[in-house]
Amino acid sequence: MSEYFNCDHGLYINGLQRPAINGDWFDVLSPLDEQPLARVASASEKDVAEAVAVAAKGLVLWSALPPKDREAVLLKAAQIMEAEGEARYLELLIRESGSSITKARFEISYTVDLLRTAAGEVRRLYGDTFPNDRPDRMSMVFREPLGVVAVVSPYNAPLALLCKMAAFPLAAGNSVVIKPSEETPIIALAFAKLLVEAGLPAEAVSVLPGFGLQCGAPLVNHPGIDGIALTGSTQTGKMIGAAAMQRMVPAQLELGGKSALLVLRDVDPERAAAIAVAGMFNHGGQICMANSRIIVEAPIYDAFCAAIKREAEALEIGNVFDNQCAYGPLINRRAVEKIQAHQTDALARGATLLCGGKIREGLVYEPTLLLSPPLDASIWREESFGPLASIVSAADLDEAIELANDSDYGLSAGVLTLNMQWGFTAARRIKAGAVHIGMHSFQSNALAPVGGSGYSGVGRSGGKFSTKEFTELKWISVELGAAL
Repeated sequence: MSEYFNCDHGLYINGLQRPAINGDWFDVLSPLDEQPLARVASASEKDVAEAVAVAAKGLVLWSALPPKDREAVLLKAAQIMEAEGEARYLELLIRESGSSITKARFEISYTVDLLRTAAGEVRRLYGDTFPNDRPDRMSMVFREPLGVVAVVSPYNAPLALLCKMAAFPLAAGNSVVIKPSEETPIIALAFAKLLVEAGLPAEAVSVLPGFGLQCGAPLVNHPGIDGIALTGSTQTGKMIGAAAMQRMVPAQLELGGKSALLVLRDVDPERAAAIAVAGMFNHGGQICMANSRIIVEAPIYDAFCAAIKREAEALEIGNVFDNQCAYGPLINRRAVEKIQAHQTDALARGATLLCGGKIREGLVYEPTLLLSPPLDASIWREESFGPLASIVSAADLDEAIELANDSDYGLSAGVLTLNMQWGFTAARRIKAGAVHIGMHSFQSNALAPVGGSGYSGVGRSGGKFSTKEFTELKWISVELGAAL
């Protein structure tokens, strides 16, 4: 792993790494010990201009390739990832993002699925025809790539989510310029190199590590950017969405969540508690679809609370190299402070601490559950993005659905019940981009349309839904009978 750690990493443009034009660097700190992993070049506006210009050349090269060749590149990338992903990226994911070894392995395997799914989409960019009133006129609809797509990727799943955001635009024939999270830029550099190794033209992918004001803002505002893909916070999404609308370019924004899990009266409290813990504390709750609002029907509320306390307190946390570890550290000190602020606010306003509530060591925060916070408290209204969840009681299904919809977010939800009538009633009435019956709210599928409403974003990512987001329709008509 010496190629990643204790060394310098430049910007990645046209298949080469180089320092930033302004000479700026920043340290990437490992969440495991808050010590520097490596030094990375920090891009600015001049670097953005160069990367976008190179990407425009890459667009011409990549989009001109026949589908079989673009498909072959993505399949080759999947083949390399499947054969060598753990050897290449497992320790990097653990040390750079604080992933547990089991989460890192899942992320690598999911990346393989995403690459294969994207490869399949290359051959599914279907057009259409439609009838005309005049028999000598023919109309066709083609799908064409947007052009150069800016990809702004997050730190919580820095390999899989970056792959999802980049591979589908590439499948549609676009080129990409990637601005990864400043917390996890090294894995983005490694992924771009993998794509080029698999045969992607070097000009078609660039990586610009850096910060929002110096790099991210110039990128999304650059006139050569034809589309934007973001997975990140709602605050960032609002700014990028506004920038996109100023230039009238498409933006697919997968943002935050405050997902609800409904636990209905007919389920076993012990089994429901195990499902709730799995859906909440994966990667320490640093998942936008984590079920951080747990709504329990009154008849089983006490039994469920006792069971989930046992489940949460039994989790093994901290040692990310242990296969039994549920989660490790949060990404940085600011993330810990946000959790503490939400917890303090709720407790001061009458919530009850069921378990957890403190730092175990370093950036590792105990699995924390609070009972009955006020519904205007930050823990209920804002994304905590950490191992902190609230539990409230509902008198019946109608009140549970009402509580689930009491949110500015609408990303995902889960409904635990054995009664399919209740489950489908809830699924149809809950305002969310996904509702999972008999499961928690955090589900992954490379083919699924992931996204939500409200503060959870705009558009959908995954499978054909992603390629649709990164193509535009063109109507071409032909006059067959007229003499020119």
